[in-house]
Amino acid sequence: MTQRQGQHRRTVGGAVVVAGLVACVCAGAGGCSGSGAAVEDARAAGNPVETLRHAADRLVAAGTSKARTSMEMATGGTRVTIRGQGVYDYRKQLGRLRVVLPQDPAGATEHRPITELLAPGALFMKHRGAGVPDDKWVRVETATLSDGNLVTGGATDPFAAAELLRGTRTATYVGETEVAGAEVRHYRGTADLAEAAQDASEGGRKSLSAAARGFATARVPFDVYLDDQGRIRKVRHRFSFVNGQHRSAVAVASTTLLYDFGASVDVRLPESGDIYAGRIAE
Repeated sequence: MTQRQGQHRRTVGGAVVVAGLVACVCAGAGGCSGSGAAVEDARAAGNPVETLRHAADRLVAAGTSKARTSMEMATGGTRVTIRGQGVYDYRKQLGRLRVVLPQDPAGATEHRPITELLAPGALFMKHRGAGVPDDKWVRVETATLSDGNLVTGGATDPFAAAELLRGTRTATYVGETEVAGAEVRHYRGTADLAEAAQDASEGGRKSLSAAARGFATARVPFDVYLDDQGRIRKVRHRFSFVNGQHRSAVAVASTTLLYDFGASVDVRLPESGDIYAGRIAE
């Protein structure tokens, strides 16, 4: 195993970092309603690309929400799913997730949940393992990751998932459906990471640019569901990155579910003394 500095800026491939999180697994295996909603539906059906390019702005207007995430990938012939749950502040671009790794195929090993703090340009992880003390955080600069932290932490940053839609190139309005009890409009399309980076907020631009360079393709297929206020309730992206070891494309499906808008969110980033400066086993 190689060793790396905890605070060292890294250009680790997405496959390597995600594999780091599941190493122990792989080793074994705007408001409107009534008639206004009808007008919005007609506009959405007529110009879905424009609607989706502004979906991130609707989240900023909403302020905060709770979030659930899942990330699915196949490794060693086994499909694994990493799940997360937490809160996010879209105005401050700060979030906290509790990420749970799957059991070993034999079901014998329980993995301690990882606490992740999401911030503009940075990912903080606690209970990361790999020799990091339990009371210390690991900090990763997201712009140095080849996936921009869209898959690195086992969960896609909710605002990054929304800002990716700023690069929507093609989209179709599928129709109305329901997500978690909310009536929503379903869209399907493809976004371009490089275009998304150009129009992204200052906090997300560098990370999305890194992802545009690092993924196997900058085109990202998606399905997204918006409520009658244009807020994202659910979005599913399908990423493809190159496995650094075998140079083969690996498919990752990331799903983000947003709910309970206006929820209380208090995310405090670690002090410098709480960040691990030692060596991390990978």
